[in-house]
Amino acid sequence: MASPPMLGLVEVPRYFEATLVSSPHTTLICGKGTVSYKSGGHSMGNLLSFVPAMDRNQLYPSLRLPLTSAVSNPRRYGVGASTGFYQQCSLEIGNCICARFDEMGSEGPKAVIIHVTGFKKFLGVDENPTETMVNNLKIFLEKRGLPAGVKLGSCTVLETAGIGALPMLHKILESSISSMDNEQIVWLHFGVNSGQSKFAIEQQAVNEATFGCPDEFGWQPQQLPIVPEDGEISRKRETLCSTEAILEFLKKKGCDANISRDAGRFVCNYVYYQSLRFAEQKGQKSLFVHVPLFSSIDEQTQMKFIATLLEAIASAC
Repeated sequence: MASPPMLGLVEVPRYFEATLVSSPHTTLICGKGTVSYKSGGHSMGNLLSFVPAMDRNQLYPSLRLPLTSAVSNPRRYGVGASTGFYQQCSLEIGNCICARFDEMGSEGPKAVIIHVTGFKKFLGVDENPTETMVNNLKIFLEKRGLPAGVKLGSCTVLETAGIGALPMLHKILESSISSMDNEQIVWLHFGVNSGQSKFAIEQQAVNEATFGCPDEFGWQPQQLPIVPEDGEISRKRETLCSTEAILEFLKKKGCDANISRDAGRFVCNYVYYQSLRFAEQKGQKSLFVHVPLFSSIDEQTQMKFIATLLEAIASAC
């Protein structure tokens, strides 16, 4: 049996690429989770793993999938992998049954999808900077560009409300479930603190709703549990994001930020607690950041901060 020809070891970002040629002596066994190469009864092992389900009745012109494990006896067959490198080679696999996918396999680094929310106006804040920034974020990042491995997900502006905003919040949280295949989902929530002059990364939220003023739907709870099933109002939930690593990254980029352990007891804390709970249940992550008014830090500077924050989150996840 002839060995598949080696075209050389090349350093490429993330993908193994192979051209498939028909041969009566070879078989491609494909399905969700495994692609194996056999020739003349000799198995070369699992070349690729976590492959999306293939349509076995369709012919595809090429295979573009991540190489995630070395084949058995790589010296014999001339196919293998070493850390950080992938091989580009031609494999003879039966009947040109193959596929092309652009998503990463489970063994490669996970892409980080960051969904972003902000709030509309509320009592005492007629212009919420988070509404403006979230609405403009996609266009801003299209011009600036995103760091490698980061995808911007949904950008949603929520009503500044507790119970009244829950249907929309739950809807956008649930919408992320179908897109989790080998991707890290992070929820990034922004709220404004008109009394501060720097960015605050919130470490935790508390299971207590005590609103100092009515929300935009007129609700003003006092010492009520946000999630009664979680027990006492003293219950806390902490982010799974590494706030220390994020802060260190931000400071190296010249951003004036700190870590806070008190997100208040108003709508920001309310939404954050709900998001942290959901993220924990679904294997996701959630982070809340308070920003100042534009009168303290102008819009352009804050937009640049958000872009840097996305990069910091990706590096820490």
